[in-house]
Amino acid sequence: MKTRVIALVLAAIMVLGGCSSVSAPEQERYEATFMTLFDTVTKIVGYAESEEAFQATAQEIHDELLEYHQLYDIYKDYDGINNIKTINDCAGGEPVAVDQKVIDLLMFCRELYEATDGRVNTAMGSVLSLWHDARNAGIDDPENSALPEADALNKAAEHTGFEAIVIDEKAGTIQITDPEVRLDVGAIAKGYAVQRIAEASPSGLLISVGGNVCATGPKPVDESPWVVGVESPDKGAEEYLHTLYVEKGSVVTSGDYQRYYMVDGVRYHHIIDPDTKYPAAYWRSVTIVCEDSGLADALSTALFTLNQSDGQALLDRYHAEAMWVDADGNQIYSPGFSNFIRT
Repeated sequence: MKTRVIALVLAAIMVLGGCSSVSAPEQERYEATFMTLFDTVTKIVGYAESEEAFQATAQEIHDELLEYHQLYDIYKDYDGINNIKTINDCAGGEPVAVDQKVIDLLMFCRELYEATDGRVNTAMGSVLSLWHDARNAGIDDPENSALPEADALNKAAEHTGFEAIVIDEKAGTIQITDPEVRLDVGAIAKGYAVQRIAEASPSGLLISVGGNVCATGPKPVDESPWVVGVESPDKGAEEYLHTLYVEKGSVVTSGDYQRYYMVDGVRYHHIIDPDTKYPAAYWRSVTIVCEDSGLADALSTALFTLNQSDGQALLDRYHAEAMWVDADGNQIYSPGFSNFIRT
């Protein structure tokens, strides 16, 4: 799964002042951290009258995210659950009965596949798995790191059409008609799950799942925005490129600086260009700001594999904003991105 890294910069604690003789209970800031969701770090930050009240809310969010995590997992089986791995395991066979949450995700994936002309393709798992295996082997044994075989990539690329994914809403089933096609929902699933959870959560929370940051509303104590830091791609540079101010909506970054490995002194990251079958070479990082976390997740991947002009066309279609960082560290903004920066 794709890792997008955005550090949270938390502002000072504020409390409400009462003007009547009996003041309302003060709300304090609390946070909860979980390590078991989507193979990354999850943080939930909010305000409550007591830690017990906040932890109850955080645990409920954790439990709901855990259900999405298990349903969207492509690596592990779970008792009594038909998940994405189950669908992959049955490729070329009969339809698989799945939870509505799986159908909804894959319908969203199909929409983004069509809208991005295949730049976001969750049916490209056959190609992505070759890079995943090569990266893991290279990390484990750097001296013998190697690229996937070109012939294997080309052969896998012949089996990446989303048309092979048959979604039957009425029957509640998913079928992969090509036995060589594999789903990999890492470009969308995490953000999609965060968005669904955010829509059902109280206003005034900040939810971060591996850097997919979503604010469900301004801070309840003073209606001020949350502050989200965008990490610099260069370890030797300043820690944050910007701090963004967001009242409601999502911030997601895709970059080449977290999930990568080295081969003969060259960095190979995890965001694969569907045209070349190799890591995209346009940008060091792309940060998206928009209302929907699932859409932000998908757009950050799509824009990473596109030039600025084509990327801007996608942003305009979805009323989103972006910041691109190129190979020289130059920052390029969409017209409305500066609205989230305070100087």
